[in-house]
Amino acid sequence: MPIRPSAAPSALVARLAADEATARRLSHLIEESLEGTAVSAFEAAQGWTVEVILRGETDRLALVRLIESALEPDVAKGLTFEPLAEKDWVEASLAGLKPVRAGRFFIHGSHDRHRVPPNAVAIEIEAALAFGTGHHGTTRGCLMALDALRRRTKPRRVLDVGTGTGILAIAAARALHRKIRATDIDPAAVQAAKVNAALNRVRPDLDFFLARGAAAPGRYDLIFANILADPLVRMSATLSRKLARGGTLILSGLLAEQAGAVISAYRRQGMRLERRSQLDEWVTLVLRG
Repeated sequence: MPIRPSAAPSALVARLAADEATARRLSHLIEESLEGTAVSAFEAAQGWTVEVILRGETDRLALVRLIESALEPDVAKGLTFEPLAEKDWVEASLAGLKPVRAGRFFIHGSHDRHRVPPNAVAIEIEAALAFGTGHHGTTRGCLMALDALRRRTKPRRVLDVGTGTGILAIAAARALHRKIRATDIDPAAVQAAKVNAALNRVRPDLDFFLARGAAAPGRYDLIFANILADPLVRMSATLSRKLARGGTLILSGLLAEQAGAVISAYRRQGMRLERRSQLDEWVTLVLRG
């Protein structure tokens, strides 16, 4: 049964006026850091606005703390909050899931099934589980790297580290027709990934593990790690050992200014950089063993 977002009386919409650069940066940061929130940045008559859909007081406090830590503390004082009606909550969730094209991959909600282009590899994500997936530059970068890779080869053994909602594992299963292993340290993420895999009819092709890092047995021809720069650096030796000879690492979750440190860490493990791409502020690296 499709999962729909449930409205609570405490659901809120938060808004913050900012310049364009701050609005874009903040929307990316919120999308990465506050799982389960819908966020958008848009240009209004008086300038740019960041709008966030929150589930209640806990989300409100988390948003304020995030803005205070990422920007000047006084910026958070410009936040406004309004109650969100149930009808608005569902519509906002659906609006936040506009279709996304990443190479041959097409990520969409159930309300956009009719818009899937011919020959696209379609991935359906329910609105309640969709935030922080294919719309973000890190995920799109990984999907585009996978699309480029699958034109040359079909890796036999694939691992997705920090799978989140499972979108990369699902994409690999759909495109490569292989058995995919995926790990995450968050039980809620593993459950969401299983639901999304079933929705896309690839659940039998996916093994999900509740585990820290790359704690899955064996070596792999392709490893995804769409996490953050610091964990990528710390895991460089582990991920490199997990990679089979001649295999491919697709790494993301890092800002442009962090890419050099990540590349250096993997080069010390004998990896070579094959491709670097950037979407918005976010970089995706493709390395070979």
